[in-house]
Amino acid sequence: MKHRIVVLGAGYAGANAAGRLAKRLHPTGTEITLVNADPEFVERIRMHQLAAGQDLLPRSLTDVFAGTGVHVRLARVTAVDAERKTVDVVEADGPGEIAYDTLVYALGSTAGTCGVPGVAEHAHDIAGKQSALRLRASLADLAGGGTVLVVGGGLTGIEAVTEIAEARPDLEVSLAARGGLGDWLGDKAQGHLRKAFDRLGITVHEHTDIASVEQTGVVTADGRTIPAQVTVWTAGFAVHPIAMATTLQVSATGQIVVDDTMRSVSHPDVYAVGDAALAPGASGTPLRMSCASGVPSAHLAADVIAARLTGRQIPPNKIGYTAQCFSLGRRDAILQWVTPDDEPKPSAVIGKMAVRFKELICKAAAWSISHPTLMSPVRRRHAVPAEEALTIAA
Repeated sequence: MKHRIVVLGAGYAGANAAGRLAKRLHPTGTEITLVNADPEFVERIRMHQLAAGQDLLPRSLTDVFAGTGVHVRLARVTAVDAERKTVDVVEADGPGEIAYDTLVYALGSTAGTCGVPGVAEHAHDIAGKQSALRLRASLADLAGGGTVLVVGGGLTGIEAVTEIAEARPDLEVSLAARGGLGDWLGDKAQGHLRKAFDRLGITVHEHTDIASVEQTGVVTADGRTIPAQVTVWTAGFAVHPIAMATTLQVSATGQIVVDDTMRSVSHPDVYAVGDAALAPGASGTPLRMSCASGVPSAHLAADVIAARLTGRQIPPNKIGYTAQCFSLGRRDAILQWVTPDDEPKPSAVIGKMAVRFKELICKAAAWSISHPTLMSPVRRRHAVPAEEALTIAA
């Protein structure tokens, strides 16, 4: 009987895990199923572009994984039973159940409200394709002089507000940040960021906590009102609640707690990757929610699973960071060099050269999804009996 590997979620982490597994394991002994609700791969790191009116290249998952040995199953995951080793799903023809021997949980994250009243009712987000398209429609409805407020001073907020300001210079666009603008960056990058905001005419509300979101704007913690016809919430992300409802050990945020091989600390037949995992990097510091963490964690999990099934040595965790790269519209960007622990270095690349770097990173991430068996050598090895694999790979 084949060893059944089920991957939940086809974002950057899940799709990379499935493709990597297909490169590492021979199909005669393993069966890989990729479960995803959307029939297309969503370039989440380009959702700010989609919201600002740009069209993205569609990538059908069935086309992407055709001929790889990965079976794509279009379904929405509703529950995981870690004891029975089953996944409950809803497909086009109704509810169903998928059994697994090894589970890779990669359901990712969505926009989080941070407990702020009114966010769910009155704010947009760009955490997914449908929400980005809803924001796109709302922005298109705004006449010249309309007001847009982006809440959140992280990378997502900065990319969103600069993209909107550049695409719609006729709007009054502002950003509310809990801290200072780009205060985690080095001096060079932070200076360039402020110049970009000035050039784009973006108003910045620094050191501003939001107490509530209303239909006509936001109320700050100190009682001020910032008017906005459209509010975009990028102040936090939350993982899907499915893992929290299982017997898997999870953190207070609902992320699955894993060891340095991306394996659940409570259930050895479950691996978690990307935003869904509370995972350590090479230095032991928890990885941040990002594509920069999701892809290498997926590669590591796939290599570990393949090693354990084929009786080979477990690869070490070498996940660390090199840079934070983010766009400032279509013609400007910042590449902030960082330490492996994600601390900023003094050096940064800015302007057109950073734009090239950023676009290269985005295209490479999408290309790796579209060509799942071409990014590294294909070495499909046969699984060995479980007891033999455990002895060799221990």
